[in-house]
Parts: sequence; structure tokens; C-alpha cells
Amino acid sequence: MSVEVDLLLQEAKESIEAAQNYRSELQQRLHGLNQARKQIRGSSGQAREALRRHFAELQAAASRLLAERQASLLAEVDTIEAGSIKPLDDCQSLIEHGVGQADELLREGEAALRCGLGEKEEKLGSFTKKAVHIQLDSLPEVPALVDVPCVSAQLDDSLLSLLRERVSRHGSVSSHPPVLIEELQERPGGILVRWCKVDEDFAAADYRVQYRRSGSGGSQYEDAYIGWDCEFLVLHLDPHVDYLFRVCARGEGRTEWSPWSVPQTGYTTLAPHEWRPGTEGFILSSRKNIALRNDSCQNRCPVLYSNAPTYFCGQTLTFRITALGLMDRRDSLGVCINTLQGEESLQRDQAVCISTNGAVFVNGKEMTNQLPAITVGSSVTFDMEVVNLFPISNNNLSEGGNFKLRVTIGSGNREVVSDWLVDQAVDCLYFGCSFAHSGWKVLVF
Repeated sequence: MSVEVDLLLQEAKESIEAAQNYRSELQQRLHGLNQARKQIRGSSGQAREALRRHFAELQAAASRLLAERQASLLAEVDTIEAGSIKPLDDCQSLIEHGVGQADELLREGEAALRCGLGEKEEKLGSFTKKAVHIQLDSLPEVPALVDVPCVSAQLDDSLLSLLRERVSRHGSVSSHPPVLIEELQERPGGILVRWCKVDEDFAAADYRVQYRRSGSGGSQYEDAYIGWDCEFLVLHLDPHVDYLFRVCARGEGRTEWSPWSVPQTGYTTLAPHEWRPGTEGFILSSRKNIALRNDSCQNRCPVLYSNAPTYFCGQTLTFRITALGLMDRRDSLGVCINTLQGEESLQRDQAVCISTNGAVFVNGKEMTNQLPAITVGSSVTFDMEVVNLFPISNNNLSEGGNFKLRVTIGSGNREVVSDWLVDQAVDCLYFGCSFAHSGWKVLVF
């Protein structure tokens, strides 16, 4: 009986645990639904506000432009009217003056005719002289109607139809942006952002990536990248800090950017790659990710190592050359198991490297395949994966054994794949560089 009770009790406990897990999963889904509803309502509200603000600005601008054009045309009418009326006013004044003189002459003539014989001769003589002076046969010229302006306004009714056609196509509303962030991949001191186009009808000319710290109310988005590529490594990020990333696109022949994608949160747990400070012959940047070979030790070719073994198999390590010096057969860029003092190159045992002339060395041995010589702007990449050469106890790297690392070195759109035999278990590696001559400048990430 007790066995049956124990079984029932165990069954009940399992059912309770299953119910708790089920409730937890449902609560997570409810949270997801609430987040989705919040995004829909929030984005819809933002879209409404953007539409209202945009069209209110358009209406105000259109009203202002129409009022300015109307005032300009009315001013033209006023100018034509004023310039055309003035000669008529001058002519009217001349005619009215002549009418006054004629009225006065008529009165004098009638008075001369009515006066007595003693005064008649004198008055008629005075009247005759005044009539000759006035020049009664000279009349001012009045312009014909065809010679004076007839002001009219020419208004093109097609503007309204053109405006209606353009307004009907102005703006759009979409439920999804044309591009979305596809992946956020942590890298040492940074995040590799990959995005993709989801609207096949949208012809993208270039993309724009922005980021900011998450949870910072006063933090503004910063531009990280503008270009044609569909991935970009955002560097100089603090480890264990959440960042928000978003992307948009610009259509071919357009100046405006598309709506932003839904922000995605990403963070890196990996410390940034740094060169080791204090190495003779090298000057480091403030972030210790850029090294410049100076001329302080021209007679030696010192190796500059990383500050710590921060490169892990499965990651991509990149060296970018931003300035050149003279080439030397001892020059090297690569990775190694350990750091050795007094060495003049990574062309040694327990290291894999590429020389500035493109030669590849594995454990100090030059490989047959070669890469292009390094130039300004060259990016040299190292990718590694562990290949077990012999069985390892419990498949645990920390227990030692013989290993083979498959190394892929890329440069100048070419790759060389080599197998690197190491005599100890490794899960992280140092990186380093050596240059015999000054002038070389290399960024690591």
C-alpha cells in the first residue's frame, strides 16, 4: 500500500512540476503577446503623430507658398496699373486745364459782344489775342483702348490636377520596415551586426546602422555604418552592457531613409583585443588596439604580443593594416600558444603567421600556398577550429592530449587553409606581430 502511495505521491509531484512549467511557459507567452501589442500600439501612435506633424507642416508650407505667390502676382497688377494710369492722369489734367481756358475765353467773348460801341473794339481785340494764344486748333492726343493695358491673370488649372496626383502618391504606411537585423554576434569588444532585406520590391542603394546603450534615457542613437554591405562590426563597446541596434535603408535614387527596423538588444561578454603595453619598438593607441612600429630599435625585430590570450577558436581575428613600412622576411602577423621573450618573429614553433610578403608559416615552416602581399588597407583574418587528432579523455580540452587546429588565413579575397599541430590543449590563444622596419601600423579586432 505504501508503495502505491509513494508512486502516487511521486506522480503528483511530477504533475505539479509539469503544471508549474506549463504555467511559466504560458506566462512567458503572455508577456510576449503584451510586448507585441505594445509594439503595435506604440508604433501606430508614433506613425499617426508623424503623419499629422508632416502634413500639418506641408499644409502650412503650402499655404505660405500660395500666399507669397498671390502677393507677388497682386504686386505685379498694382505695378502695371499704377504705371498705366499715370499718363492718363497727366492727360486728364491737361484736358481739364484746356476746358477751363476755353470756358474763360467763351465768357470773355460773350462779354465783348454785349459791351457798348466805345469798349467793343478794345475788348474784341483782347479776346482775339487770347484766342490766338490758347491755340484753339491744338488738341491733346488720347490713347485708343487698344493702346492701353487690359490687365488679366493667367492661371494654369493643371496645377491642381498635378498637385492632386502628387499628393495621392505622397507618403506611405507599411506594417514592416524593408530591412531587419538578422543576427547580433558578440566579438571581442564589439558586436557583429548582420541585416537582411525583407521587402523584395525595395531596391536598396545603401544601409545605415545605429546603436546606443540600452536603458539610458538620455542616450541618443549614433551612426555606426553607412554603406552597401549587409554586415558591420561595431567596436569599442563595453563588455556585459546591453546595446540597442537598428538599421534602415535608402532606395535607389532617393534621398530619404526608410523606417527603422525594430531595435534589437545585443551585448558582448568578450573583452576587447589589446596589444601589450611597454614593448620596445611600438607605440599603442589609447584603446591599445592600434600599434605603430617606431624607430626606437632599428637593429632588432621585436615581437609585440597581445596583452592576454583573448582569441578563442571559433572566432574571427582581424588585423587591418593602415600604414606601411619597408618589408622584411622576419615580418609576421599571427597567433601563438605562448609568448616568448627575445624572439624576432612569429615564424617559430607553436605559432601560425603570415609575413608581409604573403608567405604563410605554421610552426616555423613555410607553406607552399601563399597569399597576396600586404598593402595599405589590407585585412588579414584568422579563423580556427579544433580537429582532434587522437581521442581525448571525456572530450575535455583541459585534460590535455594531441590536437590539430585547422587554421584559415584570409587576405586579399584569397584564403589558405592549414592544419596546425599543437602539443597541448588550448582554448585561447595569444596574437602578435613583428616588423623589422618602422612605419607599420596595425589595428586588431
